[in-house]
Amino acid sequence: MTMNEEHDAINERHRNRMRRKKEIVDRHIAEASIDRGVLIVNGGNGKGKSSSGFGMVARALGHGMKAAVVQFIKGPRHTGEEAFFRRFPEEVQFHVMGEGFTWETQDRERDMRKARDAWEISRGLLRDEKIGLLLLDELNIALKYRYLDLDQVIADLKARPAMQHVVITGRGAPAELIAIADTVTDMTPVKHAFQAGVRAQPGVEW
Repeated sequence: MTMNEEHDAINERHRNRMRRKKEIVDRHIAEASIDRGVLIVNGGNGKGKSSSGFGMVARALGHGMKAAVVQFIKGPRHTGEEAFFRRFPEEVQFHVMGEGFTWETQDRERDMRKARDAWEISRGLLRDEKIGLLLLDELNIALKYRYLDLDQVIADLKARPAMQHVVITGRGAPAELIAIADTVTDMTPVKHAFQAGVRAQPGVEW
């Protein structure tokens, strides 16, 4: 077989593989006929949980939807996400409700009060049909430490408007939340610059 013939054979095998793959993908797309709001949980120990959530907020705005953000735990440091999305007050409600990471606050009772205040705001947003996408950033941490009643949280999530999407982030997502979610992603760390002594960088970590 000449080099040209081998090249043509490789291309033909590729076309055949892609044709079969397209048939499978097209079939799955055709079978997915339900339109409704989805519940997304981004968990795991790796970087990117909140970043993915904020990416979906931006995506929602691009489609003309109204969005809202409630940040549990995170607090005093102003982030790039907050600075950016506060430029669009008509499109995005942004609520920073925490006072910092739990290892910084070291006050469980105070953290619990802040989490409950954050959930009251969240409950209002979960009843608002105008909110197309709601990001509950670091809610998993509040649930992990039992700052909130898990059964109440799940009931409120289930009672939201039919077309409202909710994204929940944070480590330690409880099994009960994973069970009712539509899409669950576990961020698995492979490497992180911090392990090599690189400080958190603006535009990357915050």
